[in-house]
Amino acid sequence: MSGAKGQPRGRRALRPRGKLMAEDTRRHHRALVLQHLFREGPASRADLARTSGLTRVTISDLVAGLLEDGLVTELGAPVGSRVGKPPILVGLVPDASHILTVDLLPDDRMAGAVLNLAGEVKARENLPLEGRTGNDAVMLLRELLRLLRKATDRPVLGVGIGSPGVVSAEGVVIDAPNRGWRDLDLAGLLSGELGLPVFVANDANTAVLGEHTFGDAEEAGLLLIRVGAGVGAGLIVEGALVQGHRYAAGEIGHVQVDPDGADCACGRRGCLETVLAAPRLRARMVGTTATEAERRLADAGAVLGGILAPVVGTLNLHELVLAGPTELLDGALREAVGRTIRERIMPVSADGLVVRTSTLGDDVGLMGAAVLVLSGVLGVS
Repeated sequence: MSGAKGQPRGRRALRPRGKLMAEDTRRHHRALVLQHLFREGPASRADLARTSGLTRVTISDLVAGLLEDGLVTELGAPVGSRVGKPPILVGLVPDASHILTVDLLPDDRMAGAVLNLAGEVKARENLPLEGRTGNDAVMLLRELLRLLRKATDRPVLGVGIGSPGVVSAEGVVIDAPNRGWRDLDLAGLLSGELGLPVFVANDANTAVLGEHTFGDAEEAGLLLIRVGAGVGAGLIVEGALVQGHRYAAGEIGHVQVDPDGADCACGRRGCLETVLAAPRLRARMVGTTATEAERRLADAGAVLGGILAPVVGTLNLHELVLAGPTELLDGALREAVGRTIRERIMPVSADGLVVRTSTLGDDVGLMGAAVLVLSGVLGVS
């Protein structure tokens, strides 16, 4: 997945959404160049002109600006160049800037990292959550970001945060029951304090962006289920992130699966979170034999598979990724999810369906938070 040293290759871009405004033309063209270098690795100016459809004059001007900004560098001629004046390759400089990322899903801590433009982790910081909610949780997040900023000596491109709950495109946490946040303009609050671009998105949406960009996701539809303190889903169909009406797409954690079930943080009873959230799963494992533990995990997987079967059948998805504690998800639970889905949908819809755990492990949310910044500031994904 890499070309020249430090240069990423083979990454898939999200399909652009919305119309291009005339005043954004240069920014769009600049993003086309960066996107190619981010996904495919080093290229000559002629290659960039050919793949982007822009003129060589335009490409030369854009590359000159990117060289001046320090985002790209000239790498010399490719190995095995023909006789004559060889082309000069340009490539992304991964450590030109760093990105501060935070994953708020874990039930026991706030996880943070400093990543470079290639998605490589340069530093980590974690702070124990200790049950903090509401303003106390915001104060802890401020402290985590302060530590992350101290952990890098490079310019900071921006801040990406994956938060539980329903989050608007502007970074307002509309409702996050597990964090005690409602109508909290987290992006605006932190951006004003830090003087940096801040992007906040639902944690499952953030994770699916990480899997799509840096993981082993296929080109077909991708559904990622994020399990932590809560449960959520992120969905990419035909290269576009599905956010839905009022940005609540993927809120499967609060789909009721048992009207007589346990109380949920949302105020109702028997939501999927009461069955599948990591703390609930762990509590049901206490004092059980290995065989009984597997049976209980399989039961939870069957419940999840029953919820997902109509979604997989309706959208004919190819890939289902489980992200969260692998000791809980990868085994009996994962197998039960796949088995239940295949039992409940047409064979043609299930043909080739892949059910797996994330290749990025616990970093999937942090990597996705970096994608929020890369996309929001540089226009790449």
